[in-house]
Amino acid sequence: MGKPKRVGAQIYGYTVCVVAVITFLISTGNFVNSVMDLQGPIHAGYTREGEPSLASFENYKMDILRSMPRGNEAAGASYIPDDNTLREMYEAARNDKVQLEVHKANRNMTISGLLIIICVILFVTHWRWMNKITHVDDEKM
Repeated sequence: MGKPKRVGAQIYGYTVCVVAVITFLISTGNFVNSVMDLQGPIHAGYTREGEPSLASFENYKMDILRSMPRGNEAAGASYIPDDNTLREMYEAARNDKVQLEVHKANRNMTISGLLIIICVILFVTHWRWMNKITHVDDEKM
């Protein structure tokens, strides 16, 4: 009568161990990606099409100037900001992007780190429990 209970317990225990290993591997990959994003937050994340490049001020300036209406395209006179204004716009956009990506990376590292710790605890406790169940069955035989 004890054997069917043990089989169910073993299925449960090994299933938890397998799920813990899979979750551990996925979380480790996410953690490493987040660490790499912290190394270069300006290049992390997704940049929507049409957004100016923040890789350098010169790229940003060219993208802004390309996006402005030319000559007859605009009904009124178009305003072209001077270099100081463009530089301030660039610095503000760059700082916003860096802060956003650093926040995302820190959040992902925290979540992935907690999942890794939980996976290790679940795996170790269930693996030890499975060893005890297996050794009890071996001793009875």
